[in-house]
Amino acid sequence: MRRVVIDMQNMLFADAVAGALRKFDSDFDPVMSESPDKTLELCSNILANILIMEVTAYKPWDLKERMRIRDELKKSNPDCKIVLVVDENTEKKLADRVRQAKKDGLVDNFIYGSVSSSYLAAVIDAL
Repeated sequence: MRRVVIDMQNMLFADAVAGALRKFDSDFDPVMSESPDKTLELCSNILANILIMEVTAYKPWDLKERMRIRDELKKSNPDCKIVLVVDENTEKKLADRVRQAKKDGLVDNFIYGSVSSSYLAAVIDAL
């Protein structure tokens, strides 16, 4: 089983991501974080293989906070893959910063919020 923690502001979107992962491959075990302040503990408790985090311009979903969670997680679980999801249409500059985080090797991948659920699941599967 590949344990996937999903930390997103929009719970409807988070539920759709979880459903897409389950539909794509029954080996995925998606678990939703109740809030960003509980994400690290959840990742530790289930020994997450992948952490998917939505990035917005607002706390606690902003890029700075996401990088803080990433840094802390990597200390205890360095093999956990980090994927950021960002809305490239309404947050163009933020999307550029998220893409740069991938280029800098800080995250394993990023996904634009406008992609199809099957593409998102395929990207996660390829990690």
